Amino acid sequence: MTDSAADARKYAFRLLGYRSRSENELRERLEKKGFSGSDISSALMYLKETGYLDDHALALNLKRQAFNNKLLGHKRTKSFLLSRGVPNEIVEAALQYDEEAETEKIQKLIDKKLKTMGNYLDKKNEKRLWDFLVRKGYTFSTIRKACQNLKRIAEEEEN
Repeated sequence: MTDSAADARKYAFRLLGYRSRSENELRERLEKKGFSGSDISSALMYLKETGYLDDHALALNLKRQAFNNKLLGHKRTKSFLLSRGVPNEIVEAALQYDEEAETEKIQKLIDKKLKTMGNYLDKKNEKRLWDFLVRKGYTFSTIRKACQNLKRIAEEEEN
C-alpha cells in the first residue's frame, strides 16, 4: 500500500468519525481532497471489508431518523436518503410505504403544529397546516384524510 492510499484511508476514517457516510459521499470527499482513483478505490474497499462502510445499514439508520425524529413522510424520506448519496436501489429496498405508520406520524405532526397555532383551525391555519405537511413529504390523500379526521373530531367536541 502506498503512502497516498494510507492517507486516503486515514482521511476516510476521519470523515467517518464525524458521522456515517455513504460510499458516494466518501468517494466525492476523497476526490475533492485530491486522492487518485486507485487510492480511493483501495480505501473504500478496505472500509467495506471491515464493515465501516455499509450503505444498507446507513439507509436503515437514516430512515429511522427521518421517520422517528424528523417525522418526515415517505416521499421526503426518500429524497433525504438520496441526497445523502445512498443509491436508489438501496433506498427502494429500505423504504416500504406503510399507510398506518404514515397516519400515526402525520397525527403527531398535526398535534404538534396545532399547539403552536393555539389549537385554532380556521381557513388560514388549515392552509398553513396543509403546506407544512406537504413540505414534510406526505401525500395529498394522507393529508386530506388527516384533515378530515381533525375536522370531524373538532365537530364532535363542539357538540
